[in-house]
Amino acid sequence: MSVSLRLAIPGPLDQATGGYRYAAAMVAAWRKQGHRVAVEELAGTYPVCDDAARKAAKACIARARGDETLLIDGLALPAFDGLALSKRTVALIHHPLGLETGLEPTVARAWLAAETTRLAKIAAIVATSAATRRDLVAMGVDGAKIAVVEPGTAAARTKLARRGKPTVLCVATLTPRKDHVALLRALAHVRDIAWRADFVGATDRDPACAARVRSEIARLRLGHRVRLAGTRSANALGRHYASAHLFALASRHEGYGMAFAEALAHRLPVVGLAAGAVPSVVPARAGILAPPGQVALLGRALRRLLGPQRRRYARNATALHFPEWPQQAARLWACLR
Repeated sequence: MSVSLRLAIPGPLDQATGGYRYAAAMVAAWRKQGHRVAVEELAGTYPVCDDAARKAAKACIARARGDETLLIDGLALPAFDGLALSKRTVALIHHPLGLETGLEPTVARAWLAAETTRLAKIAAIVATSAATRRDLVAMGVDGAKIAVVEPGTAAARTKLARRGKPTVLCVATLTPRKDHVALLRALAHVRDIAWRADFVGATDRDPACAARVRSEIARLRLGHRVRLAGTRSANALGRHYASAHLFALASRHEGYGMAFAEALAHRLPVVGLAAGAVPSVVPARAGILAPPGQVALLGRALRRLLGPQRRRYARNATALHFPEWPQQAARLWACLR
């Protein structure tokens, strides 16, 4: 059967990060809506591409027909350098690669310059937030060819009344950008309050970062309170959201912040940092965002929302409305076609 759209993404589509979950949810919704979609799970390493990645990109181009839309995830784009791309090629950008935490300044500047050059050759771009669009325009990318389609959320049926010892939920892969260490230090500021914390997210994507997180848990003597739960299925993650009292994530940058939106959709008040797109997702009435780098203020926010004020913020979260995946999939399809 011929396809209308071909999605190129590095590795398996079922990986548990925000970017992959965005793509997987869109593909699932498109297929339910009757659209013909092919997924190219590209071999190799990204974004510093090896021969396997470049070979996979070349084969993807060869398989794509002229009347297909080719949607390339931003993480895979470097593998397509030097290849002839049709006018029906679209780049899907979650956040610029050069804004990843931990890069040396010279490396970050080189990545941003390369991405600007790369995107200049692409006919159209979809950014997953207005904040990412602003980042791209600031890099010199033509804003006229950038559409914005935010992630959706699953319909949540979470009860507002939660009992028992307050549970703090953090959903993020253990990488430097998510800064679990800063969150642990903020939690140490409120050790006088009874709480427990579940950190849900892959621990094997950056082993060195995961080791630092485990070391910090031990140093702060929080092992009896903090659990590294690892990757969870969608159903299991839903149960985590349903049983938690508070969501917290000290991410240093977010292209959108899917986990924040999902937490609010599950009526959880939020503690985080005012970084990237997070302030546009988390309104002040439903969460408290500390300035980046201010661990003490992050701890103060946790103290407020572990106390009686939590219920007021939770009630405010129930009044928020986020678009669901079928709606966003239809929007993205319209942009692509």
